[in-house]
Amino acid sequence: MQRIRASLPFLAFALLAVLAWLAYLPGLHGNFLFDDFANLPTLGTQGRIDNWPAFWRYITAGKNDPLGRPLTLLTFLLDARDWPADPYPFKRTNLILHLLNGALLYALLAKLGQGLKVAARPARIAALFGCAMWLLHPLLVSTTLYIVQREAMLSATCVMAGLLFWMHGRALLATGNQRRGLCVAILGLGGFTLLAALAKANGILLPFYALLIETIVLAPRWPLPALTTRRAYRVVLWVFAFIPCIAILGYLVRSGWQGMLAGGPIGVRTWSMGQRLLTEPRVLFDYLQLLWMPRPFSSGLFNDQYLASTSLLHPATTLPAMLGVFLLAGLAWRFRRRHPALALAILFYFAGQLLESTSVALELYFEHRNYTPALLMFWPLGLWLSAGDNLKLVRRSLMTLLPLALAWMTHARAELWGNVQTQAILWARINPESPRAQANAADIEMQTGHLPDASRRLQALLAAQPAQAQLAFNLINVHCRMGRLAPGDDKALVGAMRHTSVVGPLLIRWFGQVLPLAVSGQCPGLTVAVLEQVLDAGQNNTHLSAPGTQQDLLYLRGLVALAMQQPTEATSDFVHGLDLQPKPEMALQGAAALGAAGYPAEGLRLLDHYQQMPHEAPAAPGMPALHEWVLARQNYWPHEIAYLRLQLEADAEAKGIAPAHPATHQDTSH
Repeated sequence: MQRIRASLPFLAFALLAVLAWLAYLPGLHGNFLFDDFANLPTLGTQGRIDNWPAFWRYITAGKNDPLGRPLTLLTFLLDARDWPADPYPFKRTNLILHLLNGALLYALLAKLGQGLKVAARPARIAALFGCAMWLLHPLLVSTTLYIVQREAMLSATCVMAGLLFWMHGRALLATGNQRRGLCVAILGLGGFTLLAALAKANGILLPFYALLIETIVLAPRWPLPALTTRRAYRVVLWVFAFIPCIAILGYLVRSGWQGMLAGGPIGVRTWSMGQRLLTEPRVLFDYLQLLWMPRPFSSGLFNDQYLASTSLLHPATTLPAMLGVFLLAGLAWRFRRRHPALALAILFYFAGQLLESTSVALELYFEHRNYTPALLMFWPLGLWLSAGDNLKLVRRSLMTLLPLALAWMTHARAELWGNVQTQAILWARINPESPRAQANAADIEMQTGHLPDASRRLQALLAAQPAQAQLAFNLINVHCRMGRLAPGDDKALVGAMRHTSVVGPLLIRWFGQVLPLAVSGQCPGLTVAVLEQVLDAGQNNTHLSAPGTQQDLLYLRGLVALAMQQPTEATSDFVHGLDLQPKPEMALQGAAALGAAGYPAEGLRLLDHYQQMPHEAPAAPGMPALHEWVLARQNYWPHEIAYLRLQLEADAEAKGIAPAHPATHQDTSH
């Protein structure tokens, strides 16, 4: 009988995991979305990852934060080793990881219940309830089924494992096992913080969570007995918790202060640092509303229309939200001894939002930012429902019905994620002013043959937001599918390019689609002259003045010249682009384009020009610098340049053209 009772928690979690799997199952058949296309193609950027050199190039290729998120990149190899790939294995792995995180959360909540000296049975029930509410919450669908957000999920895995190791080490210290206890605690606080940060940068917040647990739960109830143990443990906390927390807070304050002193929009953002800091309290309350008043459908991935606060009174919710955040945090700290679980859940949530919802200039709003902060959100409710005998029927009913209600909503949202067409149209309806949502919906309508609907959708929003280049690009695609450009399309396109704040890789992908149409005349109204005007507008746009963006524009101008059989002009454009940033990939792309167009001698001249240029500036510290080191160790760029040179020389010889510099093979190590 005792063995059966001991196995009940495991059986209960197994049933919960099955319920979660069934709730998410429809969403496994969805497609790649949004940032997936910006991150996952690194699986095939430099060929299939089937050897160690390719592995090291891939694993160091991350650019999303200083550490590059290599742990996340490593797990993507479980699902594919080349690109393009099938989305199903990625989503399946994400769901398995979500269930693993549920198991870790159950263990963490049970441990916290033990730390509060709650009786064993109520502590397990509360842990299971808190875990169920989190595991089945519909808000987390946009993390679990959004493939690229494995980084947020894996960071949470490391955070929970680190907290469990640290708490176990502290428990060993309490029994007098000082050496082993300190080692385990250091592994939890130090080792797993590093692992969490290698999955995503917000993993560095693990020390904040540990200090909150120490201050609110452990220190008041489980003081360490021996003086030497307390001193040694205090050193561990200072080195692996207090000092990192002080450094992180200092960085956030410094970033915020510098951003506010600079004034004006930050980089490609349309808002200033001051406006961001005014806006984020509103965002946090929106998140909390979605957590505590869940619904089957929300705004999803596209929140670029979120209105930034421009003052304390505009919008009117700005000041109340700001006061509300300080009030909630202050009350939680004030009543941490009387209501420790509730205080811990509130402060844990706000600590989890420190990096992504304060002074780091990220986008204003994303649902997946709640994945780790919400870990303890429903645990206090579980403790209340599992305690006492009064209203036992009501309490037990709530403990069953609430998770089932969330499972139903999660299943409904997962069905949406499994149907790309329905998902795009619904998100566009929920986010009528989001250029991303409307462009995504129009793209789906175009693919499914609903061209007039896509045209009306894009024209309506482009008229209201004429600087949105992505809308103009998509509108050109739709009208070319319909047979010809509409009157004014060319002017709208050029105007959008003149005023847009960002184009990113979208411009290059779009240009590759429309340039053949313009050259062949297959889309009346879209001419090479129009595309040249688009590039002129981009080059004169002050928002697009960064060297990398200007280099892309010059590269595209070179492709236009090649399409018009003007190799001299094309070579000049490629050379000017290289002069902005002497990047080997730019030299290779330009030379390969010249060779493919039938001008191998010009391609060789471009390679010669690159080889005579000074070395490129060192990469930024962190993973970019390590990636450059890996490429240098492998002699990667010299090998690629030498290989292309041999091909171009062979093509030139076949055409009877003598290469301008046939002996230039020495120094290709830029």
